[in-house]
Amino acid sequence: MPIVIKYGGSVVIPSAVEGPDPILAEVVKLHLGGTRIVLVHGGLCATINKRLVRACAALGARAVGISGEDADTLVAQTAHGSHGEDLGFVGDVTACDPSLINLLLAANYLPVVAPLAVAPDDAHAYNVNADLAAAAIAGALHARAFIMITNVERVRRDPKDPASGIDRRSLDEARAFVKTPACEGGMLPKMHAAIAAVESGAAASHICGPHSIVDALAGNATVVGGV
Repeated sequence: MPIVIKYGGSVVIPSAVEGPDPILAEVVKLHLGGTRIVLVHGGLCATINKRLVRACAALGARAVGISGEDADTLVAQTAHGSHGEDLGFVGDVTACDPSLINLLLAANYLPVVAPLAVAPDDAHAYNVNADLAAAAIAGALHARAFIMITNVERVRRDPKDPASGIDRRSLDEARAFVKTPACEGGMLPKMHAAIAAVESGAAASHICGPHSIVDALAGNATVVGGV
């Protein structure tokens, strides 16, 4: 089973002096070692996606950039604001067909996926939340791990206290946690995404800081679901 990694949307490719991005370097190392990995990112398809593909290729990966539009990988419906207002071409993911991604993984490519989706009639595209897009992909692939890389080491019981990091939450505990004031700001959609991934088929979700992916898989993260 593959690993799905949600990487941030604000990607800056380091210079030759600074060296490669350590997260991308580890992604490529795992990919070249035989681990099946899908990299999902935030931001625009035509810019960030291709920069990530080039960065991964420079490290030796057989990277392929796609979006959720390709082969109807992600299907979405129109999203509405809290007061029912039309948000334009913004959508909520309703379905994921992982066939194209599975073909790429079987051929030993590294899929790099941009968070776009199509309408059910293929009439137009939607921008979709990258965390939830990645969660839908992780669930559809029955990923052994869904990893969301953030700017904090773990989800916190107290958002202001770095020492209050949470190691593990069952699905029921996670569902209860998102209803509390402690789950706020940018962590709220990430927790929703972690829950959605496990509910739809992923073995576990890991929310972690920008450190080693292997460490995150070993438990240096907030883990939702799993055994």
